[in-house]
Amino acid sequence: MENRSFQIIGGKVILRIKDRICDTPEELLASRLFFTVLRRAIRELKRKNSRLLKIFAIEEIRERDERLLVRTFQYLAKLPIGEVVKLVEGSEQFARDKSLLSEFVEHLYNYWRSLGRLVICDSEENRFDKRPYRTFNQTIEQLTHLVRGTYREIQENITGDHPRIYRQVPAGGGIATIALPRKLNLPDTLQDKVEHIPVIRQVLLYPPLIFTPPMNKRSGMFERVHQNPVENVDFRREDWLCYPAMVGPQLILVYFSIRFFEHGFTLSNLFELADDKDLQKTPDAVYFFGVPEEQFPSIGKSQTIFFDDEENDILIGAVPELDVFSYFGYLKKMILTLHNIRMMKQGRLPFHGALVHLMLRGQRGYTVLVMGDSGAGKSETLEALRLIGSDDLEDVIIIADDMGSLDIGDDGRLRGIGTEIGAFVRLDDLNPGYAYGQIDRAIIMSPNEVNARVILPVTNYKTIMQGFAVDLVLYANNYEAVDANHPTIDCFAELDAAFETFRAGAVMSKGTTTTEGKVGTYFANVFGPAQYIEEHDVLARHYFEQLFRSRTYVGQVRTQLGIPGMEMSGPEQSARALLDLLKSGEIA
Repeated sequence: MENRSFQIIGGKVILRIKDRICDTPEELLASRLFFTVLRRAIRELKRKNSRLLKIFAIEEIRERDERLLVRTFQYLAKLPIGEVVKLVEGSEQFARDKSLLSEFVEHLYNYWRSLGRLVICDSEENRFDKRPYRTFNQTIEQLTHLVRGTYREIQENITGDHPRIYRQVPAGGGIATIALPRKLNLPDTLQDKVEHIPVIRQVLLYPPLIFTPPMNKRSGMFERVHQNPVENVDFRREDWLCYPAMVGPQLILVYFSIRFFEHGFTLSNLFELADDKDLQKTPDAVYFFGVPEEQFPSIGKSQTIFFDDEENDILIGAVPELDVFSYFGYLKKMILTLHNIRMMKQGRLPFHGALVHLMLRGQRGYTVLVMGDSGAGKSETLEALRLIGSDDLEDVIIIADDMGSLDIGDDGRLRGIGTEIGAFVRLDDLNPGYAYGQIDRAIIMSPNEVNARVILPVTNYKTIMQGFAVDLVLYANNYEAVDANHPTIDCFAELDAAFETFRAGAVMSKGTTTTEGKVGTYFANVFGPAQYIEEHDVLARHYFEQLFRSRTYVGQVRTQLGIPGMEMSGPEQSARALLDLLKSGEIA
């Protein structure tokens, strides 16, 4: 790997491949990357005053001692330790305690695997994207087998024994991508800045992937500013990648700092990757996630900002490269904010909610839209419905897990489409079967903390774009207890009462953001509508009038998710009530 570049940033390794990867253990162990990782592991053991460093005969470990260890490993990859000490002068110190040396090798292997590992195939001459399967097979798969095989050979030559249980853990890259620069249909002011940045064309993941970023909550809202936030920013090729996301019908170019690569590639589980035909379109928006702090402009009250470039008909979002913003919510929600604004400009009504099509046995399908803020119980209710309604439901088709938009069809009914092919699901309140049943495809964020999340694909792009006529629109009320005067589901008799309930956006905060207690958010949606209230009010009133004109069921469902002790039983109760309502035949 000597002729290839790599970066180690914190606990992350970025390896760039131009042509071929290492072929042999000798090449691997002789690489600058291996020596760098070894030295970092030794420094960490020094800080811990670890007994594992007693493999060295001296306490003050110098570079020549580390290089002697590397040379010893090179021979151990081929020969038993008894033969190695005869061939490598000075290596006898490592053979004094074979068990301790074996533990050191195990620690080094686990240290490497604990790093976030990204492999970028970015050679324009080789056109990796024209043969992605072969590229991945000849690079990432080969690296995985080589690292794992080298580790096993060294261990067996130390211990003289073979394992009886083999675990095929991913030992090469956790994430790999083919990314190449390409000309995109951008305004000149942006094109000149980003034309050299590689655009992701294919992605390879080794799930389940587990990340523990510095932050696990999002706060505030995205602020509209009146100046392009990146007009004075210089983008270095080696510091950025572009994920071209299809967000519903829109193309949004997401440029992310390589320091935030775990968040950038998590988009693969959430948004469809644009194909070559999509990339011929003019993007609807561009988002820069991780602008260097020293170049980030002071043009707003906050640092999560976007600019509505009406002259070029494009939205531009930006967030600085700070640990406080190293949370996937800042990536996903800004993308959806830009989507929602564009939808409003096109006369469609964006919604913050879950939209599903339920196929009941012996009945027609029903499309249900449950709107509400984060933690209101939307996804939890629908997942509970999937579990308790297994005997009554032929299928549950997910159209939107979090955001989508509505249009009015020729028949006067509202039709909905989605934005995401995946779900960004809160683990704390979900039945474990939901996440663990698909763990082999999941990306997990902050698993040991409050607001732990799992991001996993749940549907496909064709489905979310199909357009389903909506039969029920419900507001997710998580703060009121169900009693004689407050049924689990009730229908609004008057348009004004319905409109004001949805407009108030009340919710009992569940810890998904930094808010606490019962709060209210305009239409439960700070992601676009709250920044364009006047325009959205006119649009929303028109759509609600159409809902009542078309006699669509509009009501609220009390999920009770915000009531202590009701985190599981509340959504189950609301799911049963929804199933009973659908089976009753009351829905036209």
